[in-house]
This record gives sequence, C-alpha cells and structure tokens, in this order.
Amino acid sequence: MKTLTLVRHAKSSWGDPALADRDRPLNERGLRDVATIGQRLAQRGARPDLLLASPATRALTTAEHLAKALGIKRKDIVVDDRLYAAAANELLAVVQALGSQPQRVMLVAHNPGLTDLAHRFASDITHMPTCPPARWPN
Repeated sequence: MKTLTLVRHAKSSWGDPALADRDRPLNERGLRDVATIGQRLAQRGARPDLLLASPATRALTTAEHLAKALGIKRKDIVVDDRLYAAAANELLAVVQALGSQPQRVMLVAHNPGLTDLAHRFASDITHMPTCPPARWPN
C-alpha cells in the first residue's frame, strides 16, 4: 500500500499584482510555516521516497524547504507540470501512474484539487489550509 502525504503550498504573497499566478512567491508567514512543518515532518520520520511538486513558485519553494528539512537533495524533487491547478482526478492519475513504487509519496500542490483529493480518502477533510503549523498536533 502506498503512503501519500498531501501538502498544500505555504502562504503566498499577493503583493505584486503584475505577477502571474504561477509566479507568486511565498510570503514571510509562508516561509515561517513551511520551516515549522518541515521540522515536524522530520521529527515524525515522514521522509518520502518521492517528493512531487507543482512548478508554481510557491509550491516549488515549499517543496524545497520541506526537502531540506527531510534530508532530500533539491535535484531529487520531481517537478510535474500536471500538478499546477490540477483537479483531484488529475492529481490521483499522477500518483496512480507511479505504480507500486515508490511506496511513500509527498505531493506539494494547490487547492481546490488537494482538498477534493483528501476528501475522497477522509470525508471529514473539507478544507486544506496552506501549511498550517498552528493546527497540527505537536
């Protein structure tokens, strides 16, 4: 059985209205939150066999910070264009196409697709906030 960790990118900046959605960076809160989440995932031994990320700046930066905390090299992050603005069915298709290996996959992407996918696995999940360290149990 595959273990799938779904991560919505950390909080992004809306400070430059001229930037395309795909190019929005993380804001200060996002950088703080992803550092906290990275530490907590590392403490729990949640190192994936494969780290997949959307090419959007905010998602890729989130993945890079998580990779650093989890001891994964930047070059080992797999950036997949299909993850940007993907619906739940598209996200699931990317994961299913991996086959039985790797066993542990971390997917860094966007809403509403991530929430919809998570809801399929656990009906009580109705919203995935951006990297929410304050809501995670210690």
